Amino acid sequence: MSLKNNLHKLKEKYKGTKLAPAFGALHTFLYLPNETTHNGTHIKAADDLKRTMNTVILAMIPCLIFGMFNAGYQHYLAAGEIDAVTGGFFSSQFWTLDNFSLGFWKILPLIIVSYGVGLGIEFLFATIKNHEVEEGYLVTGMLVPLIVPIDIPLWMLAVAVAFGVVIGKEVFGGTGMNILNPALTIRAFLFFAYPTWMSGDKVWVQGAVESVGKVDALSGETILGGLAQGKHLSYSVMDMFYGFIPGSIGETSTLLILIGGLFLIFTKIGSWRIMLSSVIGAIVMGLIFNNLVDANVISQGSNFYTLMNTPFWQHLLIGGFAFGVVFMATDPVTASQTNRGKWVYGFFVGLLSILIRIFNPAYPEGVMLAILLMNVFAPTIDHYVVQGNIKKRLKRLKIKTA
Repeated sequence: MSLKNNLHKLKEKYKGTKLAPAFGALHTFLYLPNETTHNGTHIKAADDLKRTMNTVILAMIPCLIFGMFNAGYQHYLAAGEIDAVTGGFFSSQFWTLDNFSLGFWKILPLIIVSYGVGLGIEFLFATIKNHEVEEGYLVTGMLVPLIVPIDIPLWMLAVAVAFGVVIGKEVFGGTGMNILNPALTIRAFLFFAYPTWMSGDKVWVQGAVESVGKVDALSGETILGGLAQGKHLSYSVMDMFYGFIPGSIGETSTLLILIGGLFLIFTKIGSWRIMLSSVIGAIVMGLIFNNLVDANVISQGSNFYTLMNTPFWQHLLIGGFAFGVVFMATDPVTASQTNRGKWVYGFFVGLLSILIRIFNPAYPEGVMLAILLMNVFAPTIDHYVVQGNIKKRLKRLKIKTA
């Protein structure tokens, strides 16, 4: 109680000064705002931006915890210290303290850097512009550690976060004004600025980079990386569904991502239209390529053959498709706002994800570029949807007045 009172006193003391937004942000981050509406209101609701952001974070927590276990498991598995999981999702070989401890101490610094740099820049801009610190980065700060390789150097992550927050968000006016998803902007910066740390077969398993050149070098190749090189799947369907595979920290377990998506739909924060239409778009494109292979249009020696020949439904389980569709394509700021627009937006996210994945062997994971591209087109989609509705209403008006 004393901490709350002291923060409130500091907030009142510095009210109207440059430091007011900083103390106000600390107060509202730790406690509920002590301000109430004095005039009449049209809508009364318990949700606000902070509660919305916290709900999304709650949906990602299972993916984060699983990612910590999986980071340790993939390390010890690649090092030959344990055997492959044979007991399913509740295998005692996976849920061990050793696995969690290794993953926790590798992932925790990523979270600290993500929030430290991102929120530091948010506070700086709020102080300079003299406006309230916005809670929009709370979700971005959690998303970033979940979509990067576990061994990414911390200084690279710090540079990328600074770029993403400043260029992808603040230059547009801050939370609610950006046209690109900040987390994906950060990942795109990392991919194009430091490509060797975001692709290849040595960056997805802890310790693989350090062991390059040694006899016991670890192999950290992802499923998509192997398929892009013409290799066949070495994991079972259930391994892919549960998440016992190498990959970005939070993107491997389709099961937990699905649970998080259902939670967002239940709380009415995530758009089920975008999620469902993205899956439909991915299935359509996957079926097209499967049929091209079956019709012998694509020869077996083609560079695209293995990915094209992958069953369409397996594309939903591998890579970052599921995570991107649930947690980033549904971003209410950068996605389409109209109901009809959400169907179009989501469909092309899924369609382009598989298209980029197959036709770009150097970068088989296409969901990031697909979402960023559709972020740019989302306002245009909504514009034509609104204009179409206006035309329909004008026609009805003419009919009634005729």
